[in-house]
Amino acid sequence: MMVPMAPPQSSPVVLEHALIRVGPGQQDQFEAAFGQARAVIAEAEGFRWLELHRGLEQPQTYLLLVGWDSLEAHTAGFRGSDRFLRWRELIGPYFATPPDVQHFRAVVTR
Repeated sequence: MMVPMAPPQSSPVVLEHALIRVGPGQQDQFEAAFGQARAVIAEAEGFRWLELHRGLEQPQTYLLLVGWDSLEAHTAGFRGSDRFLRWRELIGPYFATPPDVQHFRAVVTR
């Protein structure tokens, strides 16, 4: 499932890459809850866009990609806010394991 918020912009962006594993048979509930959670993250300072992809070989695994203005916008801004608590309240109950989160910056584009 791809949930675009806005197309990626050409200026430098920090890419959050999160692998999310949900509990067996909870994909539909997770995706419905994610629909609400995306509105929460979209209001965060420094948020640019997001995409959510569902695994083909492992349908309980999702890849979340989020564009941020900076690393701090995600780690200090969003994660340190009440919005993050609401985000986790909505989708956290479906996590089979804690998400594996890493951050990247592009070194080569098109």
